[in-house]
Amino acid sequence: MLLKKVYFASDFHLGAPNYTESLRREKQVVNWLNEIKPTTQALYLMGDLFDFWFDYKTVVPKGYVRLLAKIADFTDCGIPVYLFTGNHDMWLFGYFENELGVTLIRKPINQTIMGKKFYLAHGDGLGPGDKGYKFIKKVFENKLCQWAFKWLHPDLGIGLANYFSKSSRAATGDSDAQFLGEDKEWLIIHSKNVLQKEHFDYFVYGHRHYPIVFQLENSQYVNLGDWITYFTYAEFDGQKLELKQYQKAKPTAAIHGNG
Repeated sequence: MLLKKVYFASDFHLGAPNYTESLRREKQVVNWLNEIKPTTQALYLMGDLFDFWFDYKTVVPKGYVRLLAKIADFTDCGIPVYLFTGNHDMWLFGYFENELGVTLIRKPINQTIMGKKFYLAHGDGLGPGDKGYKFIKKVFENKLCQWAFKWLHPDLGIGLANYFSKSSRAATGDSDAQFLGEDKEWLIIHSKNVLQKEHFDYFVYGHRHYPIVFQLENSQYVNLGDWITYFTYAEFDGQKLELKQYQKAKPTAAIHGNG
């Protein structure tokens, strides 16, 4: 009998940087999902699956049919899929829940998994700093702004969103591709603040893109990395949480850890 495990992954950013590379990456993600399916007890997809997604009332953004079908395959087989909204795909308004059967999560949650306490979040807007993004996020979450955006033709709306997404990534450059230090990593600081109020065995985040395993007192902190450079995911078997790389995708960089 196969040992059942819980898997976590984030930041596929399908759609970026172009159709060809996105399709190749999507196929790698689906291959990974096919391989883990027999052992999956639950799957947590923790945000930014797409470089941009907007749920129009009657229109589905073009592409990604392989991933969408595989998510439906999991839920149709009774495997729960938890989908976190990220800062690139927060505009989900029912399609994924109704059509794919996922449980949609918009805020950090506390989850007990196999007897261990997990703090789970995409990670955007948490911790100190990044006040500019926190303001922009409020605009993005504003119902009036969302209502106004949906009236743009999809070719125009999605085109504008992709342009600003690429501009944001160009401005960030390589600054995300390094460990900034315990006192400068916003999500580590946030996790420490959470621990002052309540103990968790594990903290798991997306968003950061840089894969990190870090010990915080009696807790373990994990940044999931991405599927652009690192092809990383986390696996929990009830005893330990491991951050792994999908080697068939030929990752080009290593995981940062402090023990």
